[in-house]
Amino acid sequence: MAGGNFTFVTEFILSGLTDRAELKVTLFVLFLGIYAITLVGNLGMIFIIRITPKLHTPMYFFLSCLSFVDACYSSAIAPKMLINLLVVKGTISFSACMVQHLCFGVFVTTEGFLLSVMAYDRYVAIVNPLLYTAAMSKRKCVGLVAGSWICGTINSLIHTVSLGRLSFCRLNIVRHFFCDIPSLLKLSCSDTSVNELLLLVFSGVIAMATFLIVIISYVFIVLAILRIRSAEGRLKAFSTCASHLTAVTIFYGTLSFSYIQPSSQYSVEQEKVVAVFYTLVIPMLNPLIYSLRNREVKDAVKRAIETKQLSC
Repeated sequence: MAGGNFTFVTEFILSGLTDRAELKVTLFVLFLGIYAITLVGNLGMIFIIRITPKLHTPMYFFLSCLSFVDACYSSAIAPKMLINLLVVKGTISFSACMVQHLCFGVFVTTEGFLLSVMAYDRYVAIVNPLLYTAAMSKRKCVGLVAGSWICGTINSLIHTVSLGRLSFCRLNIVRHFFCDIPSLLKLSCSDTSVNELLLLVFSGVIAMATFLIVIISYVFIVLAILRIRSAEGRLKAFSTCASHLTAVTIFYGTLSFSYIQPSSQYSVEQEKVVAVFYTLVIPMLNPLIYSLRNREVKDAVKRAIETKQLSC
């Protein structure tokens, strides 16, 4: 490479979701609305949990942390995507691309770990309710959340550093609306086999490990629920898990399609559709899932609205 005539890339062009100008304004309005709902829903969830003493429990502490991560990882993608829908050519500098990739990787990996932590929390609450307060102490809850962030940061740093060591020559059109690693690897003029291996191994191991924690937790949860004699008791126990199960299914289902597959089966157009779902739709759905299916959250929201109306 040293003797060749190479022009090294200093910025990338994000091709975005579509080349059709007539669709860009419609998509901008749609995704701006989704992003606004995401921020209001997640930040509102954090606020409601914070001001409601009844919700100061491990379960809602983890939920507030999940809401914060959802707001962050949607914000790592949505603003730049929205701007690019309004310009003729959406560009992003090489350094900004690496930062976006790093932030997205941290947030999305942390979310996976938090979902497994929340499954463990439900396991302790249902299988060992008498030991729940002692088992899920404040110190342990903070440690589990901190561990999730640390694991997410380490995973993302590994991929970002290995990506930053690659050379990008001439080709700079990213066939995506954000700096997604499979799309970037296709542009590199270096050998990307190590990057692809790291992506497959780390994404696979983390996804399988966190998902396995969820599965094992729910196996014991189901067995414990089946031992409850009253139908009302079984329904109440299951209702505390339904929202989390829905969030887990949507999250792992979409991400496994994107990252745990051979590069030969990678389709840019399919990936764009799925990426819209896990970068924009899932962060919007999570607070809705937890609020609509959770009586305590709904009651807290009603009280907050009534208090606001009385103060006005």
